[in-house]
Amino acid sequence: MSATRVISRLDSTAADFDTRLGTLLAHEPEQDERIGQTVAEIVAAVRERGDAALLEYTRRFDRVEVDAAAALEIPVAELRGALAALAPEVRAALEAAAERVRVFHERQLAQSWSYSEADGTRLGQRVTPLDRVGIYVPGGRAAYPSSVLMNAVPARVAGVGEIIMVVPTPDGVRNQAVLAAAAIAGVDRVFAVGGAQAVAALAYGTETVPGVDKIVGPGNAYVAEAKRRVFGKVGIDMIAGPSEIVVICDGTTAPDWIAMDLFAQAEHDELAQAILLSPSGQYLDAVEEAIGRLLPSMPRRAVIERSLADRGALIAVRDLAEACTIANRIAPEHLEISAEDAPRWAEQIRHAGAIFLGGYSSESLGDYCAGPNHVLPTMRTARFSSPLGVYDFQKRTSIIEVSRSGARTLGKVAATLARAEGLEAHARSADMRAEGD
Repeated sequence: MSATRVISRLDSTAADFDTRLGTLLAHEPEQDERIGQTVAEIVAAVRERGDAALLEYTRRFDRVEVDAAAALEIPVAELRGALAALAPEVRAALEAAAERVRVFHERQLAQSWSYSEADGTRLGQRVTPLDRVGIYVPGGRAAYPSSVLMNAVPARVAGVGEIIMVVPTPDGVRNQAVLAAAAIAGVDRVFAVGGAQAVAALAYGTETVPGVDKIVGPGNAYVAEAKRRVFGKVGIDMIAGPSEIVVICDGTTAPDWIAMDLFAQAEHDELAQAILLSPSGQYLDAVEEAIGRLLPSMPRRAVIERSLADRGALIAVRDLAEACTIANRIAPEHLEISAEDAPRWAEQIRHAGAIFLGGYSSESLGDYCAGPNHVLPTMRTARFSSPLGVYDFQKRTSIIEVSRSGARTLGKVAATLARAEGLEAHARSADMRAEGD
């Protein structure tokens, strides 16, 4: 390695370790006042002026000139045409990934249930899909057909009535792989709009774009801010931050493999974070050497180098147990346990969006085709939230059917509690059932 390190080295035994780790992890989502003000104006304009505002912002930001918002809808025939025109190997890969995602998510389907009590009272829960959801798919500097599959397939498995997709098409360029993925996933309608204006259109509806019940999918800072602002009017999946990976390694995996796994996260974004934890200083040296040797060959070298320099780290730990403790503190989006007896160490992990076990379980496989969803909690939110799944597209309704006998018993309990709370109408409503024929 050169005198200037590509990636920081930390040691858990150092006196300043907690401080240095805290500094490394300190990242808050961008709260730029200008972004907030701009998004507020866009959301208000689309809510008030509908299609007219949508056309105005699409011209301004995507440089797409159309006379009517209806022209922004991409016909289903065009989606099917994009699928038919795909290179056979790309189509086969997309279809294989979609099938694996479908099979995995079918196991998440929640079912309605009920039970009857001795007096005939029946209680239960009814599970139903959302009527209509909106999927935001990036389409600017990067286009991700895999994101179409990860968002649309679980919605389709859940039984969502209608799936609406929005995707920006700068200068009118429509990514054919994204459109093909929409065809494979069974998206019902697609609109060539993006940014905060697309989120607002999905939330409030316009003359052309139907309003939805929930909005899912990743986007830039403007999209994230728009989702934050419309939450409550509609549901959202999450406010996603930069991509993250923590790798725990005992030194048994080829250093080049681990270096490339760190690159795979770092190439997403200069703010992405890639951290390796290992009890072997010699192994950390080997990975650092591999990073320096492999980095010049990477097409996105500049992004990777900045990400590793600013937010990456190779951390020496006392043992794998301590590595697990630190990983729980980080609560990463992705966690690789590239070690012998990986399932044993996974038992010590409480906070992670997805856990990849063993040297062959590259996180990149999870991004595309393993089956579990790649939409995962970031910025330590894995402490309390979960990957996107079928459950995000289903809702639960309680069912209460009280028998005559049950009303007598429950009525007395409810009336007593209602009067304790000073709510006499509640109490009398319960009394009438308890005392009535």
